[in-house]
Amino acid sequence: MNAANQMDKKLLVFLGLLGLSFLLLIIASFIPLSAPTDVFKLILLAVAVAANVLAFSSRYYIYLILPLFEQRRKNIVINDQSPYWLSSTSDAILQKEGDDFIATVYINIPLYRSATEMSDEDKLNFAQQVSRLVGISKEPTRFTTQLYVMNKDSYIQKLRDTITLVEEEEAKLVTGNAPQSEIERVRGKASMWRKMLDNVGKGSSLELSSFASLSARGGKEFEAISLAQQKAREMMSGIGATFGVSPNVVLGNELLKFVEPEYLIPFSTISEQITKNIQEEVI
Repeated sequence: MNAANQMDKKLLVFLGLLGLSFLLLIIASFIPLSAPTDVFKLILLAVAVAANVLAFSSRYYIYLILPLFEQRRKNIVINDQSPYWLSSTSDAILQKEGDDFIATVYINIPLYRSATEMSDEDKLNFAQQVSRLVGISKEPTRFTTQLYVMNKDSYIQKLRDTITLVEEEEAKLVTGNAPQSEIERVRGKASMWRKMLDNVGKGSSLELSSFASLSARGGKEFEAISLAQQKAREMMSGIGATFGVSPNVVLGNELLKFVEPEYLIPFSTISEQITKNIQEEVI
């Protein structure tokens, strides 16, 4: 919804609740004082006070109050603007804040060393490198190392297709009276692919990713992207000099790993894990 509609709804909710409060107070004032009506009068006064409090609170809590009045609708629209979208160059995530555009660029930092394999001196040197990394940019930059659940569905499907082709090859050799050695070779190949499929599908695989993200603001979409890309180039040169690696800007759908939970933990992978847990409980 745009700002004008939002303001109209705020005013409408405020006046409606305030009017309800005054109406209930007027009704309560005309009810005579007597034992049977005292309880009803107290209820009206309590509701009037509650409506009055909600009216003056609606300025700050309209996002909570408004859905209460619209809950009978099938669809409640909190905001009709997209929270973010991919840039046309597929190297930044964009969002709009007021009249400005904010472009965020993610830089992949390929680190190939693990703390479990480092000596105490190596750990100290690595900590010093990270300290220098933080001081590379004067702009606000976020450095993160995060574990992702790998989506292995496409790889598993390739293994299944390969197994199917090998089984068809075996069937042709058997029906064609091929030499036994050739048949055994193909059967060994099929057994190898089946074992690989079993090992891959046993559990979830995790991917460790280190990255830096920085943002830039601009009056136009291309202006924000251009500024963010310039900052990213400066940051990548500093990262490369510090760690001796070749960082790269994250492109395309890989960017969604940073903003979409389904890419962080793939939906199909979650389904497979839930199914596996249910089967284990049944067994």
